[in-house]
Amino acid sequence: MNIAVVTPEIALADVSPETPAQADEAVPASKRIVAGYGFWVFLLSDIIMFAALFAAYAVLVNSTAGGPGGPQLFSQTSVAIETACLLLSSYACGLMWLAVNQERKGAFYLGAVATFVLGAAFLALELREFADMIARGATPQSSAFLSAFFTLVGCHGLHVTAGLLWLVVMVAQVGVKSFRPTVVRRLLCFSLFWHALDIIWVALFTVVYLMGVRS
Repeated sequence: MNIAVVTPEIALADVSPETPAQADEAVPASKRIVAGYGFWVFLLSDIIMFAALFAAYAVLVNSTAGGPGGPQLFSQTSVAIETACLLLSSYACGLMWLAVNQERKGAFYLGAVATFVLGAAFLALELREFADMIARGATPQSSAFLSAFFTLVGCHGLHVTAGLLWLVVMVAQVGVKSFRPTVVRRLLCFSLFWHALDIIWVALFTVVYLMGVRS
């Protein structure tokens, strides 16, 4: 039986070491990845702010000062419709992003319009809920519970309003500049922002409305 012996010299000769230039060469991340990573950092800071508002609401939820609480004020039907509108708007936003990747302007505009209309419907229902509560005397000044409620839900509503304005600006930019890399990066950030608002609303819907009517 013949046994082949591989000497260290032969083994090293079969390995082609990297040149110093190859070893030192690093492939930089694309601007799209850097922009997405940086915006995630911003979103995390925003989520920390909402976490503080959630904590304040959890502490003050029973501080009604003898006034009405969640079971007397919340309309499950209205909130369910609000939730459906926001979830569908997030789905439409996903379709819009697919159209951006495929550079299909018609599909992009359709997804953007659907996202805007559903987001605006959510915001209109939320404002109507606030107006009904205030008309019944349940104002932010009435109790600590209502102060925490209006602050938490209203802060989310302000974010949705900012998102709708941002979407209008992005539609205008696509119309003027088409799908340039800078525009695509901004659309990526908008998509991350809108989906984050959707996730926050699911938590808000669970903590404030579902748990609120059972307190």
